[in-house]
Amino acid sequence: MSFLTLNHIHHTYFTKESASIALKDIHFTVDEGEFISLLGPSGCGKTTLLSIIAGLIKPTNGEVLIQGNRIDHTSSSIGYMLQQDYLFPWKTIEENIFIGLKILNILNEETKAYALNLLDEMGLSQVRNAYPRQLSGGMRQRAALVRTLATNPKILLLDEPFSALDYQTKLKLEDLVFNTLKQYKKTAILVTHDIGEAIAMSNRIVILSAQPGQLNKIICVPKALEELSPFHARQHELFPQLFQSIWKELDYLESKK
Repeated sequence: MSFLTLNHIHHTYFTKESASIALKDIHFTVDEGEFISLLGPSGCGKTTLLSIIAGLIKPTNGEVLIQGNRIDHTSSSIGYMLQQDYLFPWKTIEENIFIGLKILNILNEETKAYALNLLDEMGLSQVRNAYPRQLSGGMRQRAALVRTLATNPKILLLDEPFSALDYQTKLKLEDLVFNTLKQYKKTAILVTHDIGEAIAMSNRIVILSAQPGQLNKIICVPKALEELSPFHARQHELFPQLFQSIWKELDYLESKK
C-alpha cells in the first residue's frame, strides 16, 4: 500500500455566475520517505492541490489517502510550511516552536526536548529567547520549519518556502531542509516554480498542465542526483540536461494556455 494516494482528484471553484475547473483527474501515489515536487504553468492548480492534500479544501470529487486513511480535514499528521514564516512577533522563537504542541495538547517535557533539539540542529539554539524581528529571513524560515516538524507530522507540505529569500540563503536552506527530512525519514511535497530547486531536492517531479490542472508527466530524478545534497546536485553533469528537458516541457505547456 502506498503511503499517500491521490485518487482521481477533481476540483471546481463555483461562483454565482460561473464554474471554474481547477483540477481534473489528478491521480498518483507517493512512497514513504519520498520527496515530490509539483511543477507547472501559473494557474495549473499546484497550491489548490496542496491545500486538498492538507485537508484545507475538500475536492469536488476524488479522495486523498494517507496510509489508507481518508483525509478530508486538517490533521496533526500533516505539516504545512508556507512562503511566509507566520511566526507570532510578540512571542520568542522558543514560544513560537511550541505553538503546535500546545494546540494539540501534547506539550510535555519529551516533546519540548524534541523541539529544542530540532532548534539546535537548525543552528538556532542561541536565539531561542529572541523575537522574530531580531532574526534574518532565513533564520525565521528555519524556525518555521522547526515549528512544523515539532509535532512530528507524517508528511510535510512545502508551498514555495524559499522563494522570498536571497539566492545564497535559499541554497543553504535547501540543503538544510533536504538533510533534515532525510534524517527523520519524512515524506514531503514541494510546490515550486524553480526547476533547479525541484531537480535538486526531489525523487520525482510531477508536472501539471493548466486550465484545468491535469497530470501531464511524472519525471524520475536520476539516482546519481538523488543521492547528492541539493547544492552538489546542481553541480552534476546530468543536472543541466534534465533542466533543459523540463524547461522545454514547461515552455510547451505555457504555449498551450
